[in-house]
Amino acid sequence: MSSINSIRFNQDKSCFHCCLDNGLRIYNVEPLVEKVHFDEKFLGSVGYCEMVYRCNLFAIVSGGNRPKYADNTVLVYDDIKKRSVLEFTFTQPVLSIRCRRDRLVAILKNKIHIFSFPNNPQKLFTIETRSNPSGLCELSPGIHNLLVFPGFRDGSIQIVNLSTTEASVSSCPVTINAHQGEIACLSINQSGSMIATASDKGTLIRVWDSQKRALLNELRRGSDPATLYCINFSLDSDFLCCSSDKGTIHIFAIKDSHLNRRSTFSKMGFLGNYIESQWALANFTVPPECACICAFASHSSVVAICMDGTFHKYVFNSDGQCSRLSFDVFLDVCGDEDF
Repeated sequence: MSSINSIRFNQDKSCFHCCLDNGLRIYNVEPLVEKVHFDEKFLGSVGYCEMVYRCNLFAIVSGGNRPKYADNTVLVYDDIKKRSVLEFTFTQPVLSIRCRRDRLVAILKNKIHIFSFPNNPQKLFTIETRSNPSGLCELSPGIHNLLVFPGFRDGSIQIVNLSTTEASVSSCPVTINAHQGEIACLSINQSGSMIATASDKGTLIRVWDSQKRALLNELRRGSDPATLYCINFSLDSDFLCCSSDKGTIHIFAIKDSHLNRRSTFSKMGFLGNYIESQWALANFTVPPECACICAFASHSSVVAICMDGTFHKYVFNSDGQCSRLSFDVFLDVCGDEDF
């Protein structure tokens, strides 16, 4: 099995891509079907990729053991034309890419570059950031055109409204002091109205109103420190899921937060915030030895895509019951001709 370098969902979570040492694969989630397959001869080994919903364009950065291009270059490929149609080159390696229908964002260690995209592509402006070796950054796909990334102060995030910016002029970032420790995981909902954050401690997830900068929910993943790999909202923002190195996918209710579990001692306020925390409504386990991402699918289901090549799908209900619907090794899944 070829080494997997990264995996990520597209903006509406209907697809995911898998960057490999021997190329790139793109899969449909429901049903699980391979849609695009580029081998090593065409792309080399791929480090990062970003889709643009389900359209024919996707952006890549080379990486892995057999790169064909430099790691400081973003290439935009057209799957219909079967060739690169845009190229963006920087002075430092590109750590991640984010796209929406009208913007492309390249994240470097200390800078974020924002471009108009794909028509008349040009650099709009550059944001100086704190050291961001993981390339943490999220871009809202919806009506609130927001960019979110770690702030200069430990535990803070910065929010830039890209709708109020012009070429070479960025709006002043808004700062939220979200945690005490360094930000380790970020997510933004479809409309851009809510942002979820977690620190490197990994015990709490906080959900923020992006416009009012107010705390909406504090969710407890667990009591032991953990590395969070992924946080995602459901498309309607009623639920949130997360994955970590503990091998457990946690599902929380956001809209009807009373559905979340609470300690039987929660009314005894003198016991402190730990007892009063909201715990996951439901959860299920995946192999703990490998990283995975998770997202909501149809009919109250959650899928987890793991770096060992496995695909897990579970359904949950408001009582917290969770049961497995399907399991596959996605690298073995055959494709079809419709994408």
